[in-house]
Amino acid sequence: QVQLVESGGGLVQAGGSLRLSCAASGRTFGNYAMGWFRQAPGKEREFVAAITWSGANTYYADSVKGRFTISRDNAKNTVYLQMNSLKPEDTAVYYCAAGIRATMIQTEYRYWGQGTQVTVSS
Repeated sequence: QVQLVESGGGLVQAGGSLRLSCAASGRTFGNYAMGWFRQAPGKEREFVAAITWSGANTYYADSVKGRFTISRDNAKNTVYLQMNSLKPEDTAVYYCAAGIRATMIQTEYRYWGQGTQVTVSS
């Protein structure tokens, strides 16, 4: 079993940066692929980024490619989302998730965090 807790959200101006963290419980963290998703007000939750169990492969939504970087430190049981050049449309609650494969499909992730708010002002 895995429990996930996101942190690092906050208020930032357009063009700024934030780094989100997702801390996982248990010693099986390294067996899971990890993903980041986000949900903006009035919109459905959408895929942001994913990383394989080893960290060798990463995947990004077109909307964040080149601006966001997903990484993981299995020794610390933590996955990160570095967000640069933030835009107002990045405003959302950001969730991390753990699953068997790195995928953009939400239902293939078994464990989810509670989310952290990111707000980008103009």
